[in-house]
Amino acid sequence: MKKYIIVFAALALAACSKKPINTEAESNVMLDEPVIKTVDSASAGKHPGLALIEGADCLTCHKEDARLVGPSYQEVADKYTDGDLDMLATKIIEGGKGNWGEIPMTPHAGMSRENAKKMVEYILTLKK
Repeated sequence: MKKYIIVFAALALAACSKKPINTEAESNVMLDEPVIKTVDSASAGKHPGLALIEGADCLTCHKEDARLVGPSYQEVADKYTDGDLDMLATKIIEGGKGNWGEIPMTPHAGMSRENAKKMVEYILTLKK
């Protein structure tokens, strides 16, 4: 009986000494995309699409002139034309993979088609 009490006490001490779970640590679980509101870019002195890009999570994976996780905006502008605007806006909203390798682009389902088109319009202005 004494043996069981000692084992139980050791287990209780071990359980109490564990570190608490860090609930603020990063995880690989995707959160819902916040709805992006229209930005008064005229007062900010920026293209409306650039203001929307800066307000979203786009710059986590893309840069204007260098590859990060995804292609640079310059590469996108060089590959596509104004005729691809709707397709690219859909790609932003629905996500996908295969056009630039196997790393998928996460969907941004909470984004309006209007805002996605403004972003693409800005990106296409970077064509050299």
